[in-house]
Amino acid sequence: MAAVRDPASASSAGAWALRHLHLELRVAFAPAGAGRLHGTARLELELLCAREGAGPLRLDAHPTLVARRATLRPPGGGEPVRLPLSGRRFAGYGSALHLGLPRPLRPGQRLSVEIDYEAGEGPGVCWLTPEQTAGKQKPFMYTQGQAVLNRSFFPGFDTPSVKCTYSASVKVPEGFMAVMSATSWEKRDDNTFVFEMSQPIPSYLIALAVGDIVSADVGPRSRVWAEPCLIEAAKKEYDGVIEEFLTVGEKLFGPYVWGRYDILFMPPSFPFGGMENPCLTFVTPCLLAGDRSLVDVIIHEISHSWFGNLVTNATWGEFWLNEGFTMYAQRRISTEVYGLAYTCLEAATGRALLRQHMDNTGEDHPLNKLRVVIEPGVNPEDTYNETPYEKGYCFVSYLAHLVGDQSKFDAFLQAYVNRFKFQSITADDALSFFLEYFPELKEKGVDSIPGFEFDRWLNTPGWPPYLPDLSPGEQLMKPAEELAELWAADGLNMEAIKAVDITAWRTYQLVYFLDQVLQKSPLPEGNVERLSEMYPKISQAQNAELRLRWCQIVLKNNLEAEYSKVKDFLHSQGKQKYTLPLYRAMWGGSESARALAMETFSATAPQLHVNVQNYVKEILGLEVAED
Repeated sequence: MAAVRDPASASSAGAWALRHLHLELRVAFAPAGAGRLHGTARLELELLCAREGAGPLRLDAHPTLVARRATLRPPGGGEPVRLPLSGRRFAGYGSALHLGLPRPLRPGQRLSVEIDYEAGEGPGVCWLTPEQTAGKQKPFMYTQGQAVLNRSFFPGFDTPSVKCTYSASVKVPEGFMAVMSATSWEKRDDNTFVFEMSQPIPSYLIALAVGDIVSADVGPRSRVWAEPCLIEAAKKEYDGVIEEFLTVGEKLFGPYVWGRYDILFMPPSFPFGGMENPCLTFVTPCLLAGDRSLVDVIIHEISHSWFGNLVTNATWGEFWLNEGFTMYAQRRISTEVYGLAYTCLEAATGRALLRQHMDNTGEDHPLNKLRVVIEPGVNPEDTYNETPYEKGYCFVSYLAHLVGDQSKFDAFLQAYVNRFKFQSITADDALSFFLEYFPELKEKGVDSIPGFEFDRWLNTPGWPPYLPDLSPGEQLMKPAEELAELWAADGLNMEAIKAVDITAWRTYQLVYFLDQVLQKSPLPEGNVERLSEMYPKISQAQNAELRLRWCQIVLKNNLEAEYSKVKDFLHSQGKQKYTLPLYRAMWGGSESARALAMETFSATAPQLHVNVQNYVKEILGLEVAED
């Protein structure tokens, strides 16, 4: 497939097929602040369109990436030819690199272009001091490509519409380990690691981490990687777990094509829950709850192995193709493993997040469409919200509802993956295939049922026209709702409260209970203190989902006696999903809560990812540095 025009890319990707990318990298840590990446990127290209290719070769880059020189390597050897090279402004989140090519060029002609460059200070390359790691002994670096950050890691076609295989040679200092999202790796002499990704992937999934990292096997095709001080906890938490999820995924969606499925537990400042880099998912150490109560979170990242990594959105404006299908796949796996009631309960918490988001923005906000128009200059990162996940999930559920038979829809998902694997697609591609696969539905005109038109789903902002039935979750929701009612009462009925045994409640039932308590907050005087004493399983939990809710309840009830728990939680991790809601709650609270926000941010800012730092600054009304 030819590359779809991507407004977030400065490159001439539409004119070229990128056959392979090779990176030669040398990683140098600095005593403090950003280190340096000394690199050479070699792009193996084939010209598709002579007219488009008549101008310079345009690559995505970043103002922090310094291109030293560019050369054309003649086929079959010979002397490399130096190419004219110039940088151009593109947008706040990136720049364009223009390479002058010799003329004339013919469609089908193959070129090998090399760019020598230095990078390290850009938003996609993160350098952590020893204090910001779990072990506190050695520095750590990692890259984060999604959505448009890898252009500060290497020059190339930084658009999800282009996929290629890649290889890399990475030299790191003695005593450090390098890992990448690659199907194979080996360590050579002089601490150089060689990687190969034999399947084509988009640029945002090329990922590197370098640190004091060790590994332990947890299954026949899985291992966990972590700093030495975390490896035992990681092994204990995930031993035997991943294989079950992978096996169910394969049964539902077809073969797992990536070989290994490893997990790298990142330092605590990692801003995301997980990043689905193929073969090596990067995850927050918040998943190490000590009691396996959060292991099911990894199902989402595993589901990306089919939806997102194998079949990819062609532009970030159709991110729901990655995330809506992944949410559906995650909940299919969860239903098989944990049952329908628990999965419906988890989906209810997702729906509540969507409701909260749409209440905050207003339903008719343009970002509450599935097909988002990303105007030139707008950073796709700034369009990120719950809509592609949860409204996307509702749309895929609606398609399943139209089919009316789960096994037939499962078979469609397998066929969809098989049809579009290793490609980047648009919603039109996906929906045309759906109607082609079910001709009887096409004949019925299901794409234009009034109120549920496919076009309305994609292009009209607002609440999903169809909501899947979550009533099987009510057997778990009802007791949680009733218990929250008891705790919100003016006079506490301790007898009724003690009659409810929550010892067997799993994470999402407890989360649902706490969300209900939060909605009813502030509670009558003294109730939160009693709740805290009654349920140390909640108020002293190590499970990050419970800690987040408990901190929100503490702030909503202005329980200053437990402010230390808010501070401790924000010191312990830097995940965006946990950090931003707590700063919003503090800033919208009492004077003492605002003081807590300022004090905590000034102490923790250096350990946060730059994007998260900037989002917190916006919440606190502080000046945000320009890119």
